[in-house]
Amino acid sequence: MEPLRVLIVDDEDELVSALEQRLNLRGFQAEGVTTGTEALAYLEVTSCDVVLLDVKMPGIGGLELIKRIKEKRPDLQVILLTGWSSAEDARRGKELGAYDYLMKPVRIDDLVKVLLSAAAQGEGGA
Repeated sequence: MEPLRVLIVDDEDELVSALEQRLNLRGFQAEGVTTGTEALAYLEVTSCDVVLLDVKMPGIGGLELIKRIKEKRPDLQVILLTGWSSAEDARRGKELGAYDYLMKPVRIDDLVKVLLSAAAQGEGGA
């Protein structure tokens, strides 16, 4: 079975590195980028099963990015991740097609469960 491919998008370098490392140790194929522009470029040339996306980022923020991702890949599952709880962001994210909305810090075991569940409902790659 192919490993689950996860794209991590967050402007915090250390968080991206930590999540990549922890997910890869658990058998995922995780890669990270730190800007919305990098995420869009990555998705143009690389397939993945799930995107883990920070809501608050400079430049292209998470809510704008999910909108752009869903325009091109409507079946790609996106999980929003944020350190700032906002009922409005959660509602808007769900409207835009987010699979789930998680708060930082997220327990790795909880994240793994959500990633697996999202992938089971997603497109399984491009």
